[in-house]
Amino acid sequence: MPTDPRLAQIDTYIAEHRDTALTDLAELCAIPSVSAKKQSLEPCAEFVCSLYQKAGLTARTIPIPNAPPIAFGEYRSPNPDAKTVLFYNHYDVQPAEPLELWDSDPFTLTFRDEKAFARGVGDDKGHIVSRLLALNAIRAVNGGELPFHVKFVSEGEEEVGSPHIASFMEAERDTLQADYCIWEEGGVNEEGAPYLYCGMRGIAYFELHVKTIAYDAHSGFGGSILPNAAWRLVWALSKLKDSNERILIPGHYDKAKPASARDIELLAALPNDYEETREQFGLSEAEFLGGSATTGVEYLRRSVFEPTLTVCGLDSGWQGTGAKTVLPSEAHAKMDFRLVPDQDPEEVYQSLKAWLQQEGFGDIEVRYLGGQRPARVDPDHPFVQLAADVAQEVYGRRAVITPIVGGSGPMWWFSNFLGLPITAPGIEYPGVRAHAPNENIRLADFNLGTSHLAHLLIQLDRIA
Repeated sequence: MPTDPRLAQIDTYIAEHRDTALTDLAELCAIPSVSAKKQSLEPCAEFVCSLYQKAGLTARTIPIPNAPPIAFGEYRSPNPDAKTVLFYNHYDVQPAEPLELWDSDPFTLTFRDEKAFARGVGDDKGHIVSRLLALNAIRAVNGGELPFHVKFVSEGEEEVGSPHIASFMEAERDTLQADYCIWEEGGVNEEGAPYLYCGMRGIAYFELHVKTIAYDAHSGFGGSILPNAAWRLVWALSKLKDSNERILIPGHYDKAKPASARDIELLAALPNDYEETREQFGLSEAEFLGGSATTGVEYLRRSVFEPTLTVCGLDSGWQGTGAKTVLPSEAHAKMDFRLVPDQDPEEVYQSLKAWLQQEGFGDIEVRYLGGQRPARVDPDHPFVQLAADVAQEVYGRRAVITPIVGGSGPMWWFSNFLGLPITAPGIEYPGVRAHAPNENIRLADFNLGTSHLAHLLIQLDRIA
């Protein structure tokens, strides 16, 4: 098959216009749109819409009750029968703290060592700008038009669990109809190979609150006659998971779909970071959950295809320096369940409350802070396979396909609710430090990830 001459022209356009795109990125990163603090979200949505308009899209914000607006952009191709590509991104970012660990101001895009540093430069503002640059490149080599329709959805609550995405998706289902979806972020793996992921684990996040007595008591006076909130919480937690890491809530594994033979095949083709992980966390083989059996493909399978229950934080009584002999009146725990297909976070919530009640802990308050369903995309869908194939034109190697990743997000609403095939070329690399101080991208990855996306989109007609 002869090479499309537009592909080289696209790469040249991206290289020549990258600095302009980075100027846009600098302005976007300068907006401290921290969803955990409800900070600068509406101004950021408006600025994203201005970037849409600059790229030739029509744009508007879509209000959501009690939530930051959706930044929505749209483009209609001159060809009414063209396919529609829906882009999902988010304009909110994680808090920048601890600020003292940054080497430069987190909200000032700073360049050093062929990298760009700022909060959100990778997750996810850099991807918004990269997506728009890819569209500009295609228009430049295609007579000023796009050979496909475009819809852009950028939300402002992804970093706090997208608690209002459901109401938006249900209300705007007809507006969001499309043929393909480009997910928020992607990039290259530890070996420098582009990777594409075809799913995300789900999550259900909870706080447990225990209140036993009116206020903290003297432990000498109360230790043998008053109920201790800390012990009450510990005993409750012991009913949720055993020492073999088995979650004890009845029925929790009933809907958990195991990895298929195809999933195992895809996992076996991935780089295996077992040794790096072992060294990074200072573990012996025996200290991994599952012991020495957790190596090779089994290590990769367990890391993404097994349900988890993690205690994320515990708080009770005196936590300061030295001794304070108190009997705690309150205790709190934060925990998350990571879910695999086909588990449902709402069902987990109900099961958790019922199990605590059954085990005699009905006095413990369970606060459900939010959740997302696990999502899967067919790794052999022609759209995913085309994205893997065209990586060869940009990276000199085909993209590897990851069946599912351990993180969570609102992908289910796009893969299942809308029924779209999803793929995610991107600009990140393993050292991106997303959510951490000194978040960064490599400038070379910005070029490559943008080209990968543009190569995919301009060749959608290769899909039968």
